[in-house]
Amino acid sequence: MKLFFISDIHGSLYFLNKALERFKAEEASHIVILGDELYHGARNPLTRDYNPKEVAETLNTYAAKIIAVRGNCDSEVDEMVLKFPMTSTYSSILFENKRLFLTHGHIFNDKKLPPLSSGDVFFFGHTHIPVAKKENGITIINPGSISLPKEGNPNTYGVLENGTFYIKKLDGSVFKQIAI
Repeated sequence: MKLFFISDIHGSLYFLNKALERFKAEEASHIVILGDELYHGARNPLTRDYNPKEVAETLNTYAAKIIAVRGNCDSEVDEMVLKFPMTSTYSSILFENKRLFLTHGHIFNDKKLPPLSSGDVFFFGHTHIPVAKKENGITIINPGSISLPKEGNPNTYGVLENGTFYIKKLDGSVFKQIAI
């Protein structure tokens, strides 16, 4: 099984479509969205082709394949237009005998981890900065942002396959990788 990770869409139809092209090319089974699906928030500029309504409609065509958590720019009213749940601030899933803790990053992040065990994998977004590191037996991953990367980083997404997490640029080239 292959999982495809994106974070911080912030209503950009352009970058969502670019990411979905990569999802298809990667032939992943599911899309994991780490929050901030529709809106740009007060601290961010408007994204390229900012269109939350069309972003919602586009995501809805993939609803059966999406696992999502709520970001700080998301609200419960967003779930009224989305056909998949996303109002929880975190989720845990089991993947190849590993616990994957999924969150946006505004509550739990790499500086404030939730209670985890050695061998667990912590995924977050929010900072728009790609991260792939291990600390105290826990793998910590941020796939970056598909629409608003920060600190000179490229627009990125992630893929988890065969025990390795790859952070990739939107052209599909590997930017960072880590064994989980």
